[in-house]
Amino acid sequence: MKVSIIGGSGYVGGELLRLLLGHPEVEIQQVTSESRAGKPVTAVHPNLRRRTALKFCRLADLKPCDALFIALPHGAVAPRAETLLPLAPRVIDLSADFRLRDAAAYPVWYGFTHPHPELLNRFAYGIPELHRAAIKQAAWVAGAGCLATATILALAPLFKADLVENRVVIEGKFGSSAGGSHPSPASHHPERSQVVRSYAPTGHRHTAEIAQELAFHGPVEVNLSATSVDLVRGILTTCHVFLKDDLSAKDIWQVYRAAYGAEPFIRLVSERHGVYKYPEPKILAGTNYCDIGFERDPHSRRLVVLAAIDNLVKGAAGQAVQCFNLMAGYPETCALDFPGLHP
Repeated sequence: MKVSIIGGSGYVGGELLRLLLGHPEVEIQQVTSESRAGKPVTAVHPNLRRRTALKFCRLADLKPCDALFIALPHGAVAPRAETLLPLAPRVIDLSADFRLRDAAAYPVWYGFTHPHPELLNRFAYGIPELHRAAIKQAAWVAGAGCLATATILALAPLFKADLVENRVVIEGKFGSSAGGSHPSPASHHPERSQVVRSYAPTGHRHTAEIAQELAFHGPVEVNLSATSVDLVRGILTTCHVFLKDDLSAKDIWQVYRAAYGAEPFIRLVSERHGVYKYPEPKILAGTNYCDIGFERDPHSRRLVVLAAIDNLVKGAAGQAVQCFNLMAGYPETCALDFPGLHP
């Protein structure tokens, strides 16, 4: 299948290239970058040396293909929808432009009025564990946000089973790659290294996705904070929810096993001892796994659920390839079987 990537010079574009170059059913046809047009992709992604001789091209030179991955900034895709979407029968957009079903949410969370509200409900939301059937049938998929992915996967079984109150408090810790490849004062090494810096105590954009996807039984109050930490890759989300009934830890494990026992990319962390008894982003770098664990507060009905992912893989490019596999009828795990490194 001939596949092209729009916006291939960023970190997510590089991960798409890395994964798709290892996909046995894919030929990468073109990769775009306006600023790097004509240059080898390995000039930007040196880890791909001797893996490809592709050069970046301009968006205007893009040809029709069998599947198209779009890795452009938020707000850059929707205005071009009439031009980009016809380029392929299968399109996976990794921006936020089609994640939210309610057009009224875009001015609130992204600061623009959506130019194509009629298209929002035609995109499947790209978390396969929740929307596998819709993704298989979809022509267009909207890739989920990285923090949203970790949080939604952590909490969906509880909200779907109506086991918790309709409010949640979330603390998400980010690695620096979540900020993208464009430098800024906050990403300058002396300013970014060794930090635990509050990034968005309130108002984080992924709040809208989380509220949308957890509303199985009505509106959910989502209280989300985000903190930058001294990692390159990785997200750890710590979620505080409150049980409606006095469930035991065994009862809760049964809920998670029923929801995720057959999922190829969800790993339930249930060790009682050791350094890795809770989800840890370090061992997930480069993988498409989401590790989930929890601890029941013995003094209240508070349940603390933790989830860890690589923000560039399960939080972006890997999950997009997982969706592509479903859309194309390939094995869901194709090109995504890297298990991670330890130590």
